[in-house]
Amino acid sequence: MADSEQQTIVVGAQAQTANNTITLLEALFILWKKRFTLCLFLIVGAVVGVVVGQWIRPQYTSDALLQVDPKGNKAANRAMGEMGAILDVASPADAEIQLIKSRLVLSYVVAQEHLNYSATPTSALNRLLHREGRMDIDFLSIPDLARSEKWRAVVTGGDYYAVYTEDDVKLVEGKVGALLKAPYAGDTLQIRVSRMKASLGEEFRIGLKNPLLAARGLAGALKVAEKGKQTGVIGVSYSHRYPDRAASILNTVANTYVRQNVEMRSAEAEKTLEFLESQLPGIKAKLDSSEKVLADYRHSIGSVDMTGETRAHLDKEMDFQRQLLQLEQQRQQATRLFKEEHPSVQTIVKQQDKLRGELARLKKSAESMPETQQEMIRLQEDVAVNNAQYTTMLNNIQQLRVVRAGEVGNVRVVDFAQIEPIQSKPKKFNILVCSMATAFMVGVLWVFLLRMMRNGVRSSQELEHATDVSVFAKIPESKNKLLRDKRHKLTLVEASPNDQASEAFRTLQTAVDFSLAEDQKVLMVCGLVPGVGKSFVTKNLAAVYAMNGKRVLLIDADMRKGVIRSSKHAGLTEVLSGKVPWRETVADTRCQNLFVMGCGKRLMSPSELLRHDTFKNLLEEMKAEYDMILVDTPPVSMVTDAELIYPLVDFALMVVHYGTDSVAQVKENLANLRRYADKPCAFVMNHCEYEPGHYYGYGYYGHGYYGKGYYSKS
Repeated sequence: MADSEQQTIVVGAQAQTANNTITLLEALFILWKKRFTLCLFLIVGAVVGVVVGQWIRPQYTSDALLQVDPKGNKAANRAMGEMGAILDVASPADAEIQLIKSRLVLSYVVAQEHLNYSATPTSALNRLLHREGRMDIDFLSIPDLARSEKWRAVVTGGDYYAVYTEDDVKLVEGKVGALLKAPYAGDTLQIRVSRMKASLGEEFRIGLKNPLLAARGLAGALKVAEKGKQTGVIGVSYSHRYPDRAASILNTVANTYVRQNVEMRSAEAEKTLEFLESQLPGIKAKLDSSEKVLADYRHSIGSVDMTGETRAHLDKEMDFQRQLLQLEQQRQQATRLFKEEHPSVQTIVKQQDKLRGELARLKKSAESMPETQQEMIRLQEDVAVNNAQYTTMLNNIQQLRVVRAGEVGNVRVVDFAQIEPIQSKPKKFNILVCSMATAFMVGVLWVFLLRMMRNGVRSSQELEHATDVSVFAKIPESKNKLLRDKRHKLTLVEASPNDQASEAFRTLQTAVDFSLAEDQKVLMVCGLVPGVGKSFVTKNLAAVYAMNGKRVLLIDADMRKGVIRSSKHAGLTEVLSGKVPWRETVADTRCQNLFVMGCGKRLMSPSELLRHDTFKNLLEEMKAEYDMILVDTPPVSMVTDAELIYPLVDFALMVVHYGTDSVAQVKENLANLRRYADKPCAFVMNHCEYEPGHYYGYGYYGHGYYGKGYYSKS
């Protein structure tokens, strides 16, 4: 016995696992079955996509192309010679990109293009239909105390508009192009509209943004990137609602950046020129002093005859001095780029040391000459050195003046922004596709979410192993449209005898016949909750018996919310109350051999009528006149009527909602039903849906639904 129970538990667990696992084929079938629901989601997604595409304001994207020359102004470098190489500093593209998006550039653009002023149309309908007007503000001053208020500008006709406060008070009215002023909040409101194209009565929300925030917003909207790798070509793009504004703003960005680049490089040359000009008087004074000393010495000693050896010595010493001066300039240039320990700097230093050594030996050899010639050589050397320094500085000053006059910077605009005729945003087709795809995914999620919420019993094997009660039939859905017509009074087996569901009812009849003894005639049909379709099962099973030639009586024992219609006003309620004989409440139906007893007057507490032997005696009387009696009872889980009727019948059919009722719920209600008697019973699975791996799969809806208000009097 223990092994049998253990085997039952294992089989039940395996069935439960299989029931909770969805294969790919099952998932595809679930989606196919809910294809109309998914189509509805797709339609909703398409509508949302169209509305969103229309709601988004059009955007036009303009682009410009800049080129960064790391070598700078070549013409200026040629004019400056060595000084040009010293001043030129390469600027990589990444650094230039950051400069373009800097506040130094964009703050000027915000002020120049009036980007901190806004006039936004407020009509949602005009926005949806793309009929919004345009208002460009080139000057706006709002009092500090009123900047948080909502200001409105309304077109009053032609080129005229009026400004309203937050309290709908007209503050000022005027014409486009004129500066309007009005006192407000202890200050003055000033506004000037440069352009307006809007219909009469159109409203705009005007605002004044902080320039810093406007610059940050512009920096975020600008797209700046280098074209290619280390090409020095920078692409800049910007999107705006109006194509002319997009081109204008982008061109202002490019021109401002180029102008500031030129000013920055000119500033370097200006600073160097200022320094050289400040040093020039001192060099000139030293030259004048050395020339005067030489002239005075010549005057004091008279004419000095310089031999060829002396002149050659002097020329050689002057050449060494010039070389030292040139090497010193090269060393200063190198130290701007490298440290003192760098090999390039050390090479220059070694050359200087070598020349100084040669110069020292040359001076030592001059000591053998006469003193007058030595002194003459020294004085002429001072004059030559000072003259060389003065001449070099004059040349550098002249070169810097040329640079300052002809500086063009190391950036140029290759392509200026043009007015784009075609909008770049929104991409309506992409929005539509994305919206429909999102809606479809939401629909799929919704379908599987509902499937998870309806994670009830789906396997008859699982139900049988859990309860030791057989499943007699699984009722599939019928495609017969007449069943959805409330005016149609035929049962399914009458209206569509070849339907699969009708065949399932005939299978159910066969199973019941094999389970009933010859003298057993009373069959009870119950369900767990409203909506499982127990009344639908009862009517069709009764019709099957009647069509097979048996006299069948169908009793609606749901005296709270009965749904089986009868042509008699009186019913079971009046019979159990003793008001009417039972034969007077039995009505004929369209189906031959099928008779119906309605529930009668609906009661709130009919269980008191069932507690007595009246209903038991009534069934005994009816057995003598009918071959089969079917009793349709209220839901087991909601009222005790079914528990009171169960001991009086010969067999019970419990209708289980496929995929909704859990095994635990079925076992609990079956235990409640068997609390006072242990009559034979079986299950009928209704609302079945076809799923790969399961026997049936044709979901059934809408038959025998109780609806809300089960306990209502009506």
